[in-house]
Formats: sequence, structure tokens, C-alpha cells
Amino acid sequence: MHGSASRDASDAPSRGPFLLALAAGTVAMLAVTGWRPHDRLTWLMEVLPVIVALPLLWWTYRRYPLTTLLYVLVFLHGAVLMLGGMYTYARVPLGFELQAWLGLDRNPYDKIGHFMQGFAPAIVAREILVRGRFVNGARMLAFLVVCVVLAISASYELVEWAAALALGQGAHEFLGTQGDEWDTQSDMFLALVGASAALATLARAHDRQLAALARRNASGTSR
Repeated sequence: MHGSASRDASDAPSRGPFLLALAAGTVAMLAVTGWRPHDRLTWLMEVLPVIVALPLLWWTYRRYPLTTLLYVLVFLHGAVLMLGGMYTYARVPLGFELQAWLGLDRNPYDKIGHFMQGFAPAIVAREILVRGRFVNGARMLAFLVVCVVLAISASYELVEWAAALALGQGAHEFLGTQGDEWDTQSDMFLALVGASAALATLARAHDRQLAALARRNASGTSR
């Protein structure tokens, strides 16, 4: 009994202040990164998902609350996007530190972004599929989650291509290829790795939080 209580603690009704802190932190990061970004248009294109997601999550919080795990992952993914938008991915200081530490010939921060593009959306897709009862079986669930993530990754690459066609040289900062002719393929591979890592490490914790969320919804617990 004690173990069950501790497992559900992260998704308890008292999580409200914690989620409010995540929302406030997101707004603060938007303000800081947007104050004097390296390139205003690049910043806007990179943080647009955050600008869309924040009010959407706020609006759906009571009618369709998500697990705490998913809210945290959305926050972390947003932080990666905002930092990349502030400096542009090829200039993020953390990336230069990793470049020196790993002996790479380019700033790898964009690869962190594409890893997260698989890691966080994998749990988004998993939560939607499980709660909607769209699929039965753990293997089919994992397969469909990976398919959704790869579709998202491919769609993002199409957006980058469209930006390149529309903006020409002005899209260079947004694309962040740094001269890598295989950048598109490696981006999608990193998204696949991120999705696989999320499923391998978070599936059990996600299932526990989904079960706790279902119990609270069934009992009509106010949030």
C-alpha cells in the first residue's frame, strides 16, 4: 500500500503549484530568450511550438489533464527549443562545450533538439493512444508511437525545406545544417533514438501515472 501511494505521489492533486511553476518558468524563458536573440525570425520560428502549446495546455488542463510526466517533458522540450532559438542551434554555448568535450567538428546542439523531438512526442503519442484506447498490446503501441514520432520528424524536415525555399539564404540560421549533407537523415535518426529511449525508460512510470489519472477522473476528484 505504501509503495502504491508513493508511486502515485507525483500525480497527486497537489501537483497544481508545481505545474504552475512550470508554466511560469516557460513564460520567463520566452521573455529572456526573446529579449535580444541572435536572429529574431529564427527565434520566432523555433519557439512557435511553445507559443502554441502553452495556452493550449492551460485551456485543456481541467477538461483533459495530462500526466505530470508529460507536462514535465513538454517543459523540457520547450526549454531546448527556446535556448536554440535564442542563440540559433549552431551557436548555443552548451553545444560548443559538447563539441570540445567529444572532439566533434560541429556544434551538436541541434542533435539534442532532434533527440528531444523524439523523446517528448513519444510520450505525447503514447498518452493519446492509451487514453483513447486506440490500440491494444504493448508491442503495437510501441510500434505506432515510433511511427507517429517519425511522421512528426519528417514533417518538421518538410517545414525546414519550405522555409529554405521561401526565405532563401535567410533560412540558413533556422536550418542549422552547418555544412552536413546528411543533416536531414541524422535528424530523423536522432528522433527515432529519442522515441526508443523514451519508451524504454519511461513506459512503466507513464503507465502508473495514467492509471492514477484514470482513477481520479473516475472518482471525480477536483483538480
